[in-house]
Amino acid sequence: MVEEVKDFVTWEDRYALGIPFIDAQHKELVRLTNELFLSCQGGTANDIFRETIKAAVKYVAEHFSAEEAMMSRIKYPGLAEHKKEHEVFVQKVLEDVQHFEAGRAFVPNTFVRFLKDWILTHIAMSDKKYADYIMHLKKLGKLAPH
Repeated sequence: MVEEVKDFVTWEDRYALGIPFIDAQHKELVRLTNELFLSCQGGTANDIFRETIKAAVKYVAEHFSAEEAMMSRIKYPGLAEHKKEHEVFVQKVLEDVQHFEAGRAFVPNTFVRFLKDWILTHIAMSDKKYADYIMHLKKLGKLAPH
């Protein structure tokens, strides 16, 4: 009997911000986290992990850029703080990837767990703040409904 592989992290509606393009990007980050987790399994983990992490880093940069551009357009007052969170995260990821590439102590499973925890916490707390701000602007009629 083949055992069904369960995702490492599962997208739940409670993570949705109500901003379709951001929610789609967050779902992709969850998918990439699951892909990274799967790449940690098996004998060729390093090669698969290397390719997957490159794709994830590129996507994260694109997502952060889109998110920050949107916050800038709406003049979100927490943009500087939010951007700093992104910068600290990117720095940590780049340092970990450098350790991995240099053959230094690096545990892919530990990295993926950090990624999962950071993404879900960031969405639930920091991203929720700007989503609430957007909803407030919409209620005031200062933003179009979509």
